[in-house]
Amino acid sequence: MAPDEQLVDETPAKPDVREPRAPDAPRQTWWQALRPLVLRLHFYAGALVAPFLVVAALTGLLYVFTPQLEQSVYDHELHVPPAATSHPLAAQVETARAVRPGDSLKSVRPAPTPTDTTQVIFDAPDLPESYRRTVFVDPHTLEVRGVLDTYGSSQALPLRAWIDNLHRGLHLGDAGRLYSELAASWLWVVVAGGLVMWVARRRPRRRVRTTIAPELRPAGRRRVLSWHGAVGLWLAPGLLFLSATGLTWSVYAGENISALRESLSWETPTVSTALPSAPSGGDVGFDRIREAAAEHGVTGAVEITPPDDGGAYTVQQVGRQWPTRQDSAAVDPASGAVTATLRFADYPLMAKLSRWGIDAHMGLLFGLVNQIALLALGLGLLCVIFWGYRMWWLRRPAAGFGRLPARGAWRLVPGRVMAPIILVAAFVAYFVPLLGVSLLAFLVLDAVLGAVARRRTSDSNAGA
Repeated sequence: MAPDEQLVDETPAKPDVREPRAPDAPRQTWWQALRPLVLRLHFYAGALVAPFLVVAALTGLLYVFTPQLEQSVYDHELHVPPAATSHPLAAQVETARAVRPGDSLKSVRPAPTPTDTTQVIFDAPDLPESYRRTVFVDPHTLEVRGVLDTYGSSQALPLRAWIDNLHRGLHLGDAGRLYSELAASWLWVVVAGGLVMWVARRRPRRRVRTTIAPELRPAGRRRVLSWHGAVGLWLAPGLLFLSATGLTWSVYAGENISALRESLSWETPTVSTALPSAPSGGDVGFDRIREAAAEHGVTGAVEITPPDDGGAYTVQQVGRQWPTRQDSAAVDPASGAVTATLRFADYPLMAKLSRWGIDAHMGLLFGLVNQIALLALGLGLLCVIFWGYRMWWLRRPAAGFGRLPARGAWRLVPGRVMAPIILVAAFVAYFVPLLGVSLLAFLVLDAVLGAVARRRTSDSNAGA
């Protein structure tokens, strides 16, 4: 969101010789001094990072409605005709084991409704990290409806997994993930800078209306600016949210966020699987485990994980549309007694916010409402980027590619304002490394361009 500033041509100018300020001349406020610097940063960041944001927005829009696409594309694997009776869950698991004898059983998701299949999930040595192999079993007939590779804790099927990895890293591995981290790292900077400039912009009468509503007249750059700023204002909270939650999945900033959450005890808790006494042997089986958890309120769509190293079974609710449905229980495999429960209501606040934020970013929170909101955000971001480039183009000189904000704006910022800005920037660059590296690259590029411009001016003056 760039305000209607006076932009100057990047062609070299003569040395700036200024008259001394009269003693009674009004002094600049800190914002008047800082504004050109914010404009230049907003312009450079917007112009150079916008292509990454466009890719992230387009691939994100492609991902939004993948849950519905999954239900349609994989209808045979996911759904079955309803029936009055079902086979025991243990028999369904054994049917899946017979199909994948060389894989290791990880967990089971029993059919939550009579028209759903049971998902038996295996770890397989030939699969990449975070991928599992899932066998879909008809609970009524024990027919194997299919075997698919699934991805992540949400059990994304191949189509959604492919689009997810396209959005995350363009299918280029860890190197490709740098694009999405760069987009998420700069999105909040561009939005915050534009938001401040738009709200602080001088306006005539009806200030509030011209801030929150775009102008329909007059045509030209002023109208484009109005749409760019007003729409950006409405999108700002959602875009800042997408930036913050997107960074949690990033390579470098994501590691720092995880370390911060761990140090502040903001991690998502897990139910204790420790048994009150030494394991006595025996296993009551999946059916009794499921019943025991249901007796303690852990019902609906659940995932049952067998014990590891002599611990208890874990039964975890996996419904994502309603984040309060995240309760879990630990069940003794020998007796079938529930040894511990963990309610979502007892999660620390930051763990709850993390769960809500991740699910909302993925379009899973509250289903269609969440998806429509993400659709509006993605389309709105594309429009704001287009209007930004359009304003730049409308400002271009008759024989040039475009005009840029003037260099040297930082020299006009008082030291008492610039010093804390530098400290904050250093801290942010440390916490969000890709932002810091790219900002340094911008500064170096700007300095090089400035040196080239001064050299040309010097040569031109010498030739004259």
